[in-house]
Amino acid sequence: MTNRKKLIWQIPFLLLLIVGTILIVRKQSTMPYQHNSGFVFGTIYNITYQSDEDLQKEIEAELKKVDNSLSMFNNKSTISLVNQNKPVAVDKDPLFMEVYNLADQISTETNGAFDITVAPLVNAWGFGFKNGTMPSKHQVDSIRAFVGHDKISYKNGKILKKDPRTMLDCSAIAKGFGSDIVARYLRNKGIKNFMVEIGGEVVTSGLSNKRVPWKIGVTKPSEDSLNTSQEIQTVLNITDKAMATSGNYRNFYYKGGKKYAHTIDPQTGYPVQHTILSSTVIAQNCATADAYATSFMVMGLDKAKKVLAEHSEIMAYFIYDDNGKLAVWFSPELKKKILK
Repeated sequence: MTNRKKLIWQIPFLLLLIVGTILIVRKQSTMPYQHNSGFVFGTIYNITYQSDEDLQKEIEAELKKVDNSLSMFNNKSTISLVNQNKPVAVDKDPLFMEVYNLADQISTETNGAFDITVAPLVNAWGFGFKNGTMPSKHQVDSIRAFVGHDKISYKNGKILKKDPRTMLDCSAIAKGFGSDIVARYLRNKGIKNFMVEIGGEVVTSGLSNKRVPWKIGVTKPSEDSLNTSQEIQTVLNITDKAMATSGNYRNFYYKGGKKYAHTIDPQTGYPVQHTILSSTVIAQNCATADAYATSFMVMGLDKAKKVLAEHSEIMAYFIYDDNGKLAVWFSPELKKKILK
């Protein structure tokens, strides 16, 4: 009799739970998806999310915080003040510190292939090609004297430099980090279904507006400097993951009949001569994916595979040149996510 009374008392609560679940599901199925796009970090952003509110102003306010920390084009940003050797308490800027610490960690894990001090070398080669004269060995060696993640350190709230000419440039991680910051904001708002994309660096969660997992295409490499060719090489299911791609196939120079990639090896000071044309990385956050995608372009296929073997938390999809033909290698764990 006691058990029967308990059951009778439980029935209303069960009915309430069922009705509540139905209402939640119904609301999820009828709630609209918002789409915002604009210009940030020198590139275009596209953000789709399920919400009754248009949050573009709030999203752009979050992106402005990243700009105030990491933009080299903002003279008052934290990173610009560091580059100007101004006395700035970087520990007061949590976004800067988050990126600085992650960059330092990935530099160590990749044996210096990822390096936020490499900008002067990149500029030297870029300007050199544009002016028709490549930097000399003496110029490269002179710049290398103040390039390297071991030339900077953090202590007592400040960035210390061994050489005042050392510059920080987070362009190889900032877009991914910006995507993470927007995703973090949306999650804090209780939004579960979204896709954030800034300049090709993507974070996804839940379902798309078609009520299916998010599908992201990887562009087929093409020597199309005008970016008119957008043929898709493959399509990946990356729901609840982040993805970033780095590639050399549209950024290169010819000099003396030789092809030079835009990716510079921080350790040698020279453009890389590896076969990887496109490096796509899938990770739990986009800043990590962004940094590793660049690192693998520097390291080349064989070294990249070794790093991946030591990091089960990241996966990669490489398109490379195999004696003049396009070839593909991807992490075994990625096979079930390839849709095309």
